Amino acid sequence: MNDFSNPRRTFLKMTAAAGAAALSTRAHAETTDNSSGLPQRKFGRTDERVSSLCLGGWHIGSIKEESEAIRIMHAAIDEGLTFFDNAWDYHDGGSEEVMGKALAQPSKRDKVFLMTKNCNRDAKGTRQCLEDSLRRLKTDRIDLWQFHEINYDNDPDWIVEKGALAEALKAKQEGKVRYIGYTGHKSPHIHLKMLEKHAWDSVQMPINVCDYFYRSFVHQVVPQANARGIAPIGMKSLASGRLIRENVCTAKEAIGYALNQPIATLVSGIDSMDLLKENISIARNFKPMGSEELQSLLAKVEPEAGDGRHERFKSTQAFDAGYHRKQHGFG
Repeated sequence: MNDFSNPRRTFLKMTAAAGAAALSTRAHAETTDNSSGLPQRKFGRTDERVSSLCLGGWHIGSIKEESEAIRIMHAAIDEGLTFFDNAWDYHDGGSEEVMGKALAQPSKRDKVFLMTKNCNRDAKGTRQCLEDSLRRLKTDRIDLWQFHEINYDNDPDWIVEKGALAEALKAKQEGKVRYIGYTGHKSPHIHLKMLEKHAWDSVQMPINVCDYFYRSFVHQVVPQANARGIAPIGMKSLASGRLIRENVCTAKEAIGYALNQPIATLVSGIDSMDLLKENISIARNFKPMGSEELQSLLAKVEPEAGDGRHERFKSTQAFDAGYHRKQHGFG
């Protein structure tokens, strides 16, 4: 029996949904209309405003033809999608290298809020990640540098004990890094532990309609981040594509739900020009969901959401990057 067959549970969930809609509406008051591009949102407590969509670095590095990847990135900039995501380990550095080539072309780098990620937990490895990323990205500064895949319970302790955080703060003092944050897709409780380690500028986490019902970041982490002035960054809005493949909901519904949350931006995996155009159209035409619309979507998704079948990245190591598994002694 699912919860929507129980009137009391249904009432409680729908009341919560209405509260979520009201919360997201308040967040949209911080959104700036940008007629020449994408809407922009406030980036936490900083003075930055960033595009509501962020170009995912893993997918851009998966494009076979380098010239096509560069063409897509330039088109994204022209359309106002100017927040670019990456990570030190994406395609063994290949994603950073191709993005660096795209941004090295005239007038491109200064138009982009550039984010990449550090995969190490110790000071020496952290410094190596930084210098490698700066070289590959052909830049002298990273706008946002995030500790990648804080997925293990001892990761928050390690970045302090092994010296990674201190090294990142040193890089910030040197002007090589402007803002510091962290990412993770495994558990809200690990994110909450990480919140206590530093006054972060950002935190990146899964934000999708199934998350509402299962080990929920939107319920447990997003409110805490916003209360501290930390910019929440959404990812996995399609649950690694499963929501579309399994006909749980449409791409428009999934991305719309994520954008409806009080987040600063949503990382979007884009590996073709057609997908870039589709996602930009969804973001450009996005309107905050009303309570009834949100309740209807949640009711449709809930029967398949509660057991985590579409969010296995929260419950298994199968989705953890090999580099991070090895740090913890897993093959």
